[in-house]
Amino acid sequence: MKKIILSFLIISTFACTNNTDNHDRSEVDYGSYGNSLSLSDLKINNQLSNIKWIGSKVTESHYGTINIDRGVLQINEEGELVGGEFVIDMNSLLCTDIENEIYKKKLEDHLKDEDFFDVSNFPNSGIKITDVDKVEAESYRITADLTIKDITHSINFDADVKKQELNYEVKSNIKIDRTKWDVQYNSGNFFENLGDKLILDEIEFDVYLISQE
Repeated sequence: MKKIILSFLIISTFACTNNTDNHDRSEVDYGSYGNSLSLSDLKINNQLSNIKWIGSKVTESHYGTINIDRGVLQINEEGELVGGEFVIDMNSLLCTDIENEIYKKKLEDHLKDEDFFDVSNFPNSGIKITDVDKVEAESYRITADLTIKDITHSINFDADVKKQELNYEVKSNIKIDRTKWDVQYNSGNFFENLGDKLILDEIEFDVYLISQE
């Protein structure tokens, strides 16, 4: 009887150790995102703004869109970008390169489940700009906090900012290592012998933002 109990304790301890989540999660209050911080803040037009994503396997790539829920751009008196933040609606994730509706929905549902972005538990992601360096007249180097699945990491990317009549337009290309945000499914850094099922760790996002009057 003692041997049975000891064996159970060993197995239980081993199982708990292997299920440990090594990512630092901190619940984010997205309710504060996208609210005007000052009179100079410009709200993002979420109907005209968008994010396009690209994810790749060894043999093929897929791409699609994600909607922006809300956000603001901070513009100073000289018309320069100095900050901003926006919320991403993860439930809006779509695949646009697959024409077959059955396979399209299958991929979309898989991307939304716990293998990838687990949107039922983490329906929002967010980007909050923490530092802006103006490189040229319309070119900026941006540092921001990217939160996915309540995991936040700092990222760097370039952005072009242009004034379009009364509005401001921001275009940027962002590349991330998905595994840093606990999206490890079929990653070669975590699983072996995947063959053509291996999915590259890099995800690419083309972000287009435009303010509203």
